[in-house]
Amino acid sequence: MAARWGLVAGVDEVGRGALAGPVFVAAVILPHHAAPEGIDDSKRLSPAARRRLAERIREVAVAWSVASSSVEEVDGVGIVEATRTAMRRAVEGLATAPGYVICDALAPEGLAMPVLAEVRADARYRCVAAASIVAKVARDQVMEELAASFPGYGWERNKGYGTAEHLAALRTLGPSPLHRRSFAPVRVLAWNAGRATG
Repeated sequence: MAARWGLVAGVDEVGRGALAGPVFVAAVILPHHAAPEGIDDSKRLSPAARRRLAERIREVAVAWSVASSSVEEVDGVGIVEATRTAMRRAVEGLATAPGYVICDALAPEGLAMPVLAEVRADARYRCVAAASIVAKVARDQVMEELAASFPGYGWERNKGYGTAEHLAALRTLGPSPLHRRSFAPVRVLAWNAGRATG
């Protein structure tokens, strides 16, 4: 594939299922025969391993880019379209344009090069796994920083996902400005909170 299409960019998203915060996407072009050892699906790595690998990937990559779609975009157009938008931004943000793009499951629209969208691509292609690591580390850092501005939801631990801790905090505190009101758990809890105060 590399010989036919030239440089290949792996693309993956993080935060698509979260109840709060932006969705992040990374695009990574790895050098041929020089990918860092230990690259794997980000969900199978410890936080320390992800951080170490993300730094190494950024150092050796031919090009890498991280992009996001905001909570407002997620609520405005839906999580699928918001994710596709972030994917396109990530690919278009690469300093070196790829000849081919491989994505995990969801394909962005409007790119100038061919795109392969394959379920579990992060388990089959190192460039996609590398993108998952870079995106995960970037989003986790943002959610940990946001946790200081919006305390009580446990974002420093749950990163905005719907854990028991997060849902309990939502019931007590109600949604923050960074919660996705288009997502059913947030929408229902916001409606209940409105009824309780109305």
